[in-house]
Amino acid sequence: MAHHSPASSTGEKLPTGDAELEKASIEQEEGRNRHTGRQQHSSRKDVINEIDHLATAATRASFAHLDEKKILRKMDLRLIPMLALLYLLSFLDRGNIGNAKIEGLTEDLKISGPQYNWCLTIFFFSYAAFEVPSNLLLKKLRPSIWLPTIMVAWGIVMTLMGIVQGYKGLLAARFFLGVTEAGLFPGVAYYITMWYCREEAQLRQALFFSAASIAGAFSGLLAFGIAHMDGVGGLEGWRWIFILEGILTVLVAVAAFFVLFDFPETASFLTTEERAFVVYRLKYQGQDENDPNKVAQAEEFSWKYVKDAFLDWQIWLSIWVYWGIVCPLYGIALFLPTIIRGLGYTSSTAQLLTVPIYITAAILAVFFAWMSDRAGKRSPFILGCMCVMAIGFIMCISSSKPGVVYAGVFIAACALYPAFPGNITWLSNNLAGSYKRSAGMAIQIGVGNLAGAMASNFYRSKDAPHYVLGHALELGFICVGILALIMLVLNYKRINAKRERQTSEGAHSGYTPEEMSALGDRAVTFRYIL
Repeated sequence: MAHHSPASSTGEKLPTGDAELEKASIEQEEGRNRHTGRQQHSSRKDVINEIDHLATAATRASFAHLDEKKILRKMDLRLIPMLALLYLLSFLDRGNIGNAKIEGLTEDLKISGPQYNWCLTIFFFSYAAFEVPSNLLLKKLRPSIWLPTIMVAWGIVMTLMGIVQGYKGLLAARFFLGVTEAGLFPGVAYYITMWYCREEAQLRQALFFSAASIAGAFSGLLAFGIAHMDGVGGLEGWRWIFILEGILTVLVAVAAFFVLFDFPETASFLTTEERAFVVYRLKYQGQDENDPNKVAQAEEFSWKYVKDAFLDWQIWLSIWVYWGIVCPLYGIALFLPTIIRGLGYTSSTAQLLTVPIYITAAILAVFFAWMSDRAGKRSPFILGCMCVMAIGFIMCISSSKPGVVYAGVFIAACALYPAFPGNITWLSNNLAGSYKRSAGMAIQIGVGNLAGAMASNFYRSKDAPHYVLGHALELGFICVGILALIMLVLNYKRINAKRERQTSEGAHSGYTPEEMSALGDRAVTFRYIL
């Protein structure tokens, strides 16, 4: 699939619905772009500039004849399945250490409980450190190159984890797994915002993120099967979990080089007019389409936008909401098999009992995302899910009965997975400007994922089998997250009301369009989504 070549290098409009003309046009343009690397780069840049010019000069009425839903379906079919597969493998590879543990990893490597927790923790330090630079590189190096490259790297690390011989080797492998995996989740979360408007993004984020819950189910089933390879090739069963899942990641990464698309401006599956329409929608989102004073979002790179992201109050407040969701998320992802086995089940039964939890969570994540996009609201759904999460952990703390504890983690997980994409989408909706959004999302996810480092130490081996301390700490983070969410909503409402007054008084008239564009989400014409 020649997806790296644009579908058109001219500005003509292709007749809508004329499939033969569109196909011929695509073939001609693919032929024109089979040049040297420098010529190809120049061609891509020209096409991006041309589509950008068409979108900037257009009005909504000029695209009235296009079928918006049909274009969205095209995008969904070409983008979401592959992105979901990439994240499924990412989450599978970072979380399979929990499956390996109950198959004998700690005993064979003679690792103590605190040492095992450090192996979990160190992943998040390197993961957090490399997320912002990775997101800035994503747009520079193109998603179709950058994402598969880092995927090959972490697949190799995962495979080599299967031959570690002790604590230091496992610690080093987990550190480099964090380095190599750092770019995928924030990269794909940002990538989705470069294709979909903010009122459409959560459903796509949920479809992509639901791969994490499916990975949890798949991990249990896969570990259950692979563990029976114990002794094959002279290796323990838990080693084969790492080796086979690492090889699978590398194979999918190689295919991703040829399947991933870059940006709407160069999407070969869209016509020139459709690409201009997609770019137009993204440029003016967050503003009234009928407002003659609306301005395009800034797309050019400047370190100013990165600095603005680091100094933006809403990003740091949203991180507390993120921690209130991600601490419990990683607690369940890394320790669910151990928690269930501690209820008196065998290792194989514990692996299988994780499956219904994750499958249900995936379905609910997609359903609530669809509801949130339809309502055009984020905070009510996130708040509702966090309250349900709290109920689940209260059940785990208040009873030691296996059935009640299992029901508690089931309820908590089913609320966690819908809340997570909602939180990511909410912040991305309220950051304007491509590079500020890129940096802001990476900061949120990078600093936010330090929650994984904390959660890795919540469930101590000496607290088994009830893990009251771990459940209580998760509950505490949920409560803090709820308070941060309420503060965000109140501030957004206050600022939106102030901007309504300023706009009605003509405060925007003192700025040029370029100055308004540079202000991004701080412009008086921008409205925060609640």
